[in-house]
Amino acid sequence: MMERLTRFQNAVLMVLTWMMALVVLLATAELFYIIVSDIVTPPLVLLDIDQLLEIFGYFLLVLIGIELLETFKIYLEENVINVQVVLLVAIIAIARKVIILDVKILPSMTLIGIGVIIVSLSAGYYLVKKSQQDEKACKL
Repeated sequence: MMERLTRFQNAVLMVLTWMMALVVLLATAELFYIIVSDIVTPPLVLLDIDQLLEIFGYFLLVLIGIELLETFKIYLEENVINVQVVLLVAIIAIARKVIILDVKILPSMTLIGIGVIIVSLSAGYYLVKKSQQDEKACKL
């Protein structure tokens, strides 16, 4: 019974991995299209701040997809979830949100909340990284 469940789980993960790869490919194609269309529309080669922020947001979106693919790959190979990669995806996602955020329309408590999330994720990433370094040092 457990063997079937494991095979089913691996099959679902493979399907999710291929679907995520397709989404990353489509997001990359969309990013390419946005860059080309923004460059060829008058004024040529000049981008305003809104266009740049949109492009940076798409870049980070593609990076999030790539990191999620890495998480799937690690899980398929080692059957463990790499907390460091998950935290990195969360940090990239919140960075994307901050980059495309219009701070003029948000209440101050929302901005404080986003700041707390950034500090918490950064502290968590630091602690995970430090514990991995400590484990390596103990093994030597």
